[in-house]
Amino acid sequence: MDLTRRETLAAAAGAGVWALGSDHGPGHGSADVRRFNYSVEGALIDSEPEMLNVVREAGITDLWLGWWVADKPPSEAVVNQYSGWKRKIEAAGMAAHLITIPLGHPAPGPSSPVFPITGHWGVRPDGRTYGGNAYHPALLPENLLADERFKSAGFRRFFVDDDFRLAGSPFDIGGCFCPQHRAAFLARCGYPESRWAELLEDVRTRSDTAIMRAWVECTCDELTGLWREICKAAGPEVVQGIMVMFIGCEKAGIRLKEYRNVPFRVGEMMFSDGEFGSPKGKTDELFSVLFHRRFASPELAYSETTAYPPEKLSPRNGAAKLCTSTIADVRNTMLMCMNLADWNRREPGMMAAAMKKNAAIHRRVAGHRLQGPFKHYWGEPSRRVGGDWPYSLFLATGVPFEVTDRPAADGWTFLSDPDARALSEGKLKTRGTTFVYRPAAGQSPEGRAIADKLPDLFALRRELLPRLAAVPYVEQEEPVVCAWYPSARSVILWNLQEQPVDLTLRLGSQRRQVRIAPLDIELIEGVRPA
Repeated sequence: MDLTRRETLAAAAGAGVWALGSDHGPGHGSADVRRFNYSVEGALIDSEPEMLNVVREAGITDLWLGWWVADKPPSEAVVNQYSGWKRKIEAAGMAAHLITIPLGHPAPGPSSPVFPITGHWGVRPDGRTYGGNAYHPALLPENLLADERFKSAGFRRFFVDDDFRLAGSPFDIGGCFCPQHRAAFLARCGYPESRWAELLEDVRTRSDTAIMRAWVECTCDELTGLWREICKAAGPEVVQGIMVMFIGCEKAGIRLKEYRNVPFRVGEMMFSDGEFGSPKGKTDELFSVLFHRRFASPELAYSETTAYPPEKLSPRNGAAKLCTSTIADVRNTMLMCMNLADWNRREPGMMAAAMKKNAAIHRRVAGHRLQGPFKHYWGEPSRRVGGDWPYSLFLATGVPFEVTDRPAADGWTFLSDPDARALSEGKLKTRGTTFVYRPAAGQSPEGRAIADKLPDLFALRRELLPRLAAVPYVEQEEPVVCAWYPSARSVILWNLQEQPVDLTLRLGSQRRQVRIAPLDIELIEGVRPA
């Protein structure tokens, strides 16, 4: 039987750590940098009570109970049920928090029985409908009443979840294209009715035009307004965080700069072995996490370490997902849709060992900035109309990199297709960096057209090696992430292959040998120029 992601999430697990406020409760107080939490459907606590001991012994400190979905206020019986699960979690020595789904989750259309929000469905540009992730007035009172009832049960930490966006999917340019939203947009911006067809065509072609920018701004205003109302009604005693999907940004209504000071779940996407198993899957996921860390402080950043469907992600790849948070300095791991008790039966102690190792490495690099000649950049055109196809495999070439929020003054900056189009149109200018983009994105005298493929990128690397004497890099042409933290005098190497590799880290005339297990990471300390 095929299950929707929502149904699977309700039957499995996910997690996060809260680092705000004084109302921590059981499980808090550790001075460690890295924290590991686990979200679980309450019925699993009832059916597998030994699970609580298993996850606590693995290093989990907090459990998140889900999922209340915005469809109707939770009844007194439901709230009492959550209170009972909360007591069991706290009796096991961990803290209990709550996940809510304030907008519902995308569904095929009104035939779905999951989101009966008084008939309000999102409308796509082509007129098709979908459930969830569209804002209509009925949603706000339902969310506020739910928050109030869960507050009365003692919950003080909420994540608004999966996903807090106004788009049918992470790929889509968001906003609801129903008649009511169309009328409100045209009136607000002073556009005549005839401009609506122009907007729909720009959405279809993903064109970064003036009317598109106005539409994105309106969508962001709508989601920000909903967020502020939810937080205001919840009161200062409740801390709420948002979940941001894979490369979630303004095109889905998420004006990222407005969420800097709240718990922020960075977006990941490669949920199965088929998606995460290739080097490209891993670098796409790392790319998204690095992008979101531009807007989220490390203490408030949470991972979205997800398996979906749960049985499609192996424990080995689940453990490998921890590496993205270690490299990007995401302090709070959120394990989602993973039955850790089952994983522990299949691979005894493996996940606990991986958590312990990543936490130890994370302590050495926390607070230190990534640096390198390769530049990670996701510009405003991509954030408004991008198709979520990052140019990411440069992260796997064994050359250090850094994240920039504008074109750099040096090095090589890798562009997505919308940013490359902006370059070719003269809307994006270099400050000294050399732009690299996919050949299909066009040509520019300020850049190089190179495929997002490892053979092509290794060829570029061979060309650049004479200029890399002042930075550490991996001598072998193997798919490996080389993360350099100069102020910590340390390098993290992440092996993206399912077999061990012997690598040589070179810095000038210095060489350091290291053997890395499949999908594992290693820390090399004392890395500094002679």
